[in-house]
Amino acid sequence: MRKTLQTFLESPAFGNFILGIIIFNAALLGLETSEQVVAFTGPVIGMLDELCLAIFVIELLLKLFAYRFRFFSDGWNVFDFVIVAISLVPATQGLSALRALRILRVLRLVSTAPRLRRVVEGFITALPGMASVFTLMALIFYIGAVIATKLFGAAFPEWFGTLGRSGYSLFQIMTLESWSMGIVRPVMKAYPYAWSFFIPFIMVTTFAVVNLLVGLIVNSMQDAHSEESNAETDAYRDDMSARLKAIEERLDALIERQGRQ
Repeated sequence: MRKTLQTFLESPAFGNFILGIIIFNAALLGLETSEQVVAFTGPVIGMLDELCLAIFVIELLLKLFAYRFRFFSDGWNVFDFVIVAISLVPATQGLSALRALRILRVLRLVSTAPRLRRVVEGFITALPGMASVFTLMALIFYIGAVIATKLFGAAFPEWFGTLGRSGYSLFQIMTLESWSMGIVRPVMKAYPYAWSFFIPFIMVTTFAVVNLLVGLIVNSMQDAHSEESNAETDAYRDDMSARLKAIEERLDALIERQGRQ
């Protein structure tokens, strides 16, 4: 019975059904934010949302019954379990904020869509390399914040008065959000050579370190895609080898029969 249930749970039809429920539930959660829609539909949206949650709970119960403890050996199953468990938190006054986390159910798209899953796996693979880059960026920001506080803190205390303010201002500059007219040009009126600090900082952080992060993520995703392609190729090669071997055995049997006749 468990084998039959496992086959059903792993079938494309069931996966597409759950995917459709996730998308439908995401649309419902978005509609719940509109007071006009809620007033027009009354309790219908809430009832449909509870129905979607019930389907998710039944799905998890079926998987727990089918796979037993092997259910928790799959990280994506644990991910789904946590997301649904958060949705089951009662809407009491102290925990009402957690109910807003129901929108996390949309993240179940990641576990059901192979392409999205590949992107997330590539991102996770890139995390060790990203940690090194973040450490490098933290050092650059710390050095830059200390220099900026020393140089510009007295004249511009709202931007560079403390180490924290300097770090936040430098982060704004790194994102190129109003960095020129908002910060750098006013600073340059008091310190004409301030560009010699800000321009190298932008070149190093925005164009070098950030692109290094992007490169790490892209390489990890390419590696994950290559591994998947290699696995598919190996599976196809094994299948073809098995078929050729079966054909060869049949030919040998036919030749042997003809030889006896």
